[in-house]
Amino acid sequence: MALLVIASCQLMVVLDITIVNIALPDIQRSLDFSTTSLAWVVNAYTLTFGGLLLLGGRAGDILGRRRVFIFGVLLFVLASLLGGLSQNAGQLLAARALQGVGGAIASPTSLALISTTFREGPERNRAFGVFAAVSAGGGAIGLLAGGILVEWLNWRWVLFVNVPIGLLIVLATPRWIRESERHPGHFDVAGALTSTAGMVLLVYGFIRAAQEGWRDALTLASFVAAVVLLLLFVLVEKRSRQPITPLHMFADRNRAGTYGIMLCLAAAIFGMFFFLTLFVQNVLGFSPLATGFAFLPVSAVIAIGAGLASRFLPVYGPKPFMVGGAILAAAGLGWLTLTDVHSTYAGSVLGPMLVFSLGMGMEFVSLTLMALSNVATRETGAASGLLNTTQQVGGSLGLSILVTMYGTASTNEAEKQIPRFLSQATPLERLQFRRTGQLPPPYSDEVLAAGVSAAFVMAAIFTVIAALIAVLAIQVRPSDLERLKGDGVAPGGGA
Repeated sequence: MALLVIASCQLMVVLDITIVNIALPDIQRSLDFSTTSLAWVVNAYTLTFGGLLLLGGRAGDILGRRRVFIFGVLLFVLASLLGGLSQNAGQLLAARALQGVGGAIASPTSLALISTTFREGPERNRAFGVFAAVSAGGGAIGLLAGGILVEWLNWRWVLFVNVPIGLLIVLATPRWIRESERHPGHFDVAGALTSTAGMVLLVYGFIRAAQEGWRDALTLASFVAAVVLLLLFVLVEKRSRQPITPLHMFADRNRAGTYGIMLCLAAAIFGMFFFLTLFVQNVLGFSPLATGFAFLPVSAVIAIGAGLASRFLPVYGPKPFMVGGAILAAAGLGWLTLTDVHSTYAGSVLGPMLVFSLGMGMEFVSLTLMALSNVATRETGAASGLLNTTQQVGGSLGLSILVTMYGTASTNEAEKQIPRFLSQATPLERLQFRRTGQLPPPYSDEVLAAGVSAAFVMAAIFTVIAALIAVLAIQVRPSDLERLKGDGVAPGGGA
């Protein structure tokens, strides 16, 4: 029951990253978003979520993880209710940002609660396997749930649905999860502010570069400000007695390598969901509900990969699964680069998507275990928060880079398609094109397919880098294997 409560919270927080994707066209029409500003419906959540995860993990260490967990879920529920009731774009964006804050408080605390609730060894391995499967598969479940809610109800229910789920979690938590030991300390406010602002500006710089180009003054200013703030963050952490990010965690090559791998893989999985959703709806012509069902096999295969990894980790250790999972993900993405306007779901999308998902399922279990290996109990919140941060920041940064690749390739393809269109278009079609600047199908399908293919090339490169990091950085010691098999240590002890 404790695992059900923790996994339910993680599922609610993770699927909220993708559940709104299906609803974006309806949100745009309802609240009069421009196409450019619509992207911030997603970014407002992911940026505050990723930027404040470290502070959320630290809050659990100091104030008690169960207490902080409940507060984070309640804040998430309130923000979801406000978002569903939004009457204009500003209200929705504010609610999405507040959702990110609630998620940043609840998510790292839920991961840390596993370390203090389940005995080290097979019991904790299984718990991490479930948690990793939920974390990795939540995106696909979010797309399915979003399709159902938008098609059967309306876009507001992609936010309202969190309210009953969150309240059930809050009611169940005191009964099934015990409070953790509180560790005296102080909040590193300066570290939280500099890291969050730096991450937000860095992501904004990439997003603006995709829209306005790399020579844009505000793009360059964003990158410069981000570098300054992130360097300041490192200086603050070095001087702080109780830093929000204990830099000594990066001294362990396994943990540092794990964070690097997660950074790369998160970029790949965010990109896979984003661009395949565009391709399946716009080129293959799937409805929102059909698109949701098209992604359903992803969750099942991720669960299979996570189950295999959690079962055989004590025998082989995490490194083979970290290397093999990244290679499978790279193979799947490489296969997806072949998609074009003549592709079909069964022939060109399903196969590579399943290969990618199997690799990701293996990866997330291994990465989660390695990130929390040999971490003192008082720092498990910070360690789990840092892992979640690299996932969210890697996803946001990676997606913005992939969007830049998409923009370049699609612009080049549009330059080829425009003369073809003008040579065959009717006077009315030419007039419509001059007004909107948008090519109609099938020319727009060619442009989209070319951009998506280029984005998958870059995503595949990210996964290859992850595999190289796993090969070169990860070293599994005999003591690590003994710990995975279980040595009788009480829950939370020697984690």
